[in-house]
Amino acid sequence: MITAPLMVDHEVRSTTTPVIQACPVRVTGALRRILTRRARGQKTPYRDKIRAQIVLWAGDRQTNTRIAAELGITVDTVRTWRGRFAEQGLAGLRDRPRSGRPSRFSPVQVAQVTALACQLPAHVGAPLSRWSCPELAREAVACNVTESISAATVRRWLARDAIKPWQYRSWIFPRDPDFAVKAERVLDLYHRRWDGKKLGPREYVISSDEKTSVQARCRCHPSLAPGKARMMRVNHEYERGGALAYLAAYDVHQARVFGHCAPSTGIVPFMTLVAQVMTTEPYASAKRVFWVVDNGSSHRGQAAIDRLAKRFPNAVMAHTPVHASWLNQIEVYFSVVQRKVVSPNDFTDLAEVEQRLIDFEKRYNATATPFQWMFTRDDLHDLLARISQHEQQEAAGLLPTAA
Repeated sequence: MITAPLMVDHEVRSTTTPVIQACPVRVTGALRRILTRRARGQKTPYRDKIRAQIVLWAGDRQTNTRIAAELGITVDTVRTWRGRFAEQGLAGLRDRPRSGRPSRFSPVQVAQVTALACQLPAHVGAPLSRWSCPELAREAVACNVTESISAATVRRWLARDAIKPWQYRSWIFPRDPDFAVKAERVLDLYHRRWDGKKLGPREYVISSDEKTSVQARCRCHPSLAPGKARMMRVNHEYERGGALAYLAAYDVHQARVFGHCAPSTGIVPFMTLVAQVMTTEPYASAKRVFWVVDNGSSHRGQAAIDRLAKRFPNAVMAHTPVHASWLNQIEVYFSVVQRKVVSPNDFTDLAEVEQRLIDFEKRYNATATPFQWMFTRDDLHDLLARISQHEQQEAAGLLPTAA
């Protein structure tokens, strides 16, 4: 019996799925340093840390499956950030813009809340001295600007325009009728000019004033010196040991300080300071010595000018405008004394305060250099022009006035 041969199908059909090749990633040295800092940063957000780790592993030619297993994330996540980095570099690791939820507030409401923050609370009848974000949110609801709003939303709106109504800064409006003339005279002296002429080599400029009520506060427990990871500690409780006045004169161009202490301020202590300077060379034999002073009771008005000229004929007094002690350079020195000598205040008695001040004066004179005074006549004119413009706008009703 002849049987038919068995027919065999030799057609081969492919049953394998196509392999998806991972995007090749090249990480240069500079990029690797940036990504390593992100991956190891203690304050780096978790999402940024993971994305940096993905790129670093991809730069080492690891497969997406291996990276996902090592980092505990899905392969799709690895594929997404690997591909975006390959296309856009570091910029590809940022989140793409999202439309987000539609805003609950209209631009008009945002403008109304911002305008409210730019008004004094008293102008809208609020019994407050200044606004805070919770108070602004409450007031916006009370004024029917919106039905509800959070303090965080108000804070975000104000941050866009750098508006901070909870902060304030004090200022003094010039009220001296001769403000410009007096200020220009002082500023000219700082640039070695007087009445339009340059000062000679035997002419000097002295800035002087009194630092009042320097107290001696004896702490109930001694102050502790700073240590490792510990700042200096000063006990809160103290016993009062009295107060004294520190009078000082500062040579503007030679950075030389003269000072002495007195129980209080007055004409006699001030003239003692003047004599301390004017009897010392080179001031004793100088052609002229200009004394820049403010309008304190010890040296105010024409009487003080005549008193100084009578005692020392080569001394000339120049007053700063009223409420313009910031034009007096001795105030800069007093700020140094406050920071380096007086604060924190821990003295056993007034004798220790006086000795500390005198010792610091010697220490300062050993290394002092003149202050770099930058405020000039031009700056003064710009300031007065802005103030004048502000007055005109306020008179025209373009600015809010005090209630």
